[in-house]
Amino acid sequence: MAMVGGNQVHNVFVYGSLLADDVVRALLSRIPQSSPAILNGHHRFSIKGRVYPAILPVENKKVTGKVLQGITDLELYILDEFEDVEYERVTVDVSLMDSSNKSQAFAYVWSDKNDPNLYGEWDFEEWKRTQMEDFAKMSADFRKDLELPESKTRIATYESFYQQDGDSPLVP
Repeated sequence: MAMVGGNQVHNVFVYGSLLADDVVRALLSRIPQSSPAILNGHHRFSIKGRVYPAILPVENKKVTGKVLQGITDLELYILDEFEDVEYERVTVDVSLMDSSNKSQAFAYVWSDKNDPNLYGEWDFEEWKRTQMEDFAKMSADFRKDLELPESKTRIATYESFYQQDGDSPLVP
């Protein structure tokens, strides 16, 4: 890991809402450099009642995403808070698609390995068409709140944001 001004910089493999520049910009106020990448031995699930996906280790499956590069300690903290307790941050080996090199990166893996709400596959293009705009707004709300001493967790932000319009996708 390179050091920048006494800060470590990190690689983070993203595979869901963070594939969208609008969401990343809402959280980090910039678009980091990235490389398309594949995480082998994992599967990207839909989650009943949620608009974002989960990954878990599954043999002979792979997840296509990208590696955000040069993530600072502060940005990693923001992403940790955003992913909240539903995910745990682990170190994974990913294959970079533009060079075939392997690289280590952090990834946020679903905490509950036996969650009955995980199913099927998650479709980024469909999410982009139907959910991205609202999700980016929710992410911006979360990021603003993070500055406050009594900031809400991302799960609480998500739940209150999606309940405002009375049309909550939280309901299965």
